[in-house]
Amino acid sequence: MNIGDNIKRIRTAKSLSQKEVTINAKLDTAQYSRIENGKTDPSVATLERIANAMGVSLSDLFASTEELKEINSFDKSIMEKVSLMESLNEEEKQTIYIMLDAFIGKRKLKDALQNVLHDVK
Repeated sequence: MNIGDNIKRIRTAKSLSQKEVTINAKLDTAQYSRIENGKTDPSVATLERIANAMGVSLSDLFASTEELKEINSFDKSIMEKVSLMESLNEEEKQTIYIMLDAFIGKRKLKDALQNVLHDVK
């Protein structure tokens, strides 16, 4: 199986259209189609962009069918939201980043406290 076949298999398993991948990867539609059809060999940088656009690791693009872990678990809506964030102005982006940092910080603190309490018992 060539890299194009793997990319197509992952894309369809994640219910993504070629257009969604090309927009998120910032690739030309014709170029992406040639990659999926095995008519051109993409650069590593292009493969990284495709992997990121589909929410998988670069190594997943090279994995055989047996090795490929469950790829449907990635929440497609998160990818769409991140992509839409690019259209926000800088102040709006900073507000979102501050909110995310607050939630992540809260989660890390909670996990750290649970670990301490677990170690004390």
